[in-house]
Amino acid sequence: MAQRNTWQRDRVRTALADAQGFVSAQDLHATLRDENTGIGLATVYRALATLAAGGEADQLQSPEGEAIYRACSSEGHHHHLICRSCGTTVEIKATDVEEWAQRTAAAHGFTRAEHVVDIFGLCAACAAAGAAER
Repeated sequence: MAQRNTWQRDRVRTALADAQGFVSAQDLHATLRDENTGIGLATVYRALATLAAGGEADQLQSPEGEAIYRACSSEGHHHHLICRSCGTTVEIKATDVEEWAQRTAAAHGFTRAEHVVDIFGLCAACAAAGAAER
């Protein structure tokens, strides 16, 4: 059953598209609250879940274990390189990871394997800035 589009979901979609990099539901809610939209945190969570399920948003877990989201700019399965400092994100295809996941699953008798791989590090600019500060 298709989800009906609401003005709240549309506003969350817009705020997510305007955000730089990945953001938490709480951070997105704070932005919407500062804009006096009247959209509650539970609504933000529901909208983000719907957008992620529909392929309009990427959802992953931060190194701290928090769910974070961003507007998806690629279709199909992909992975991310994410800067822990500035949030810069690069979407990547990872053929080696795909092949490894399937081989590993098959070696253990698993079929229809799925996986999530996201790599957190420092982008070149943040790494250079950090080296300059030392």
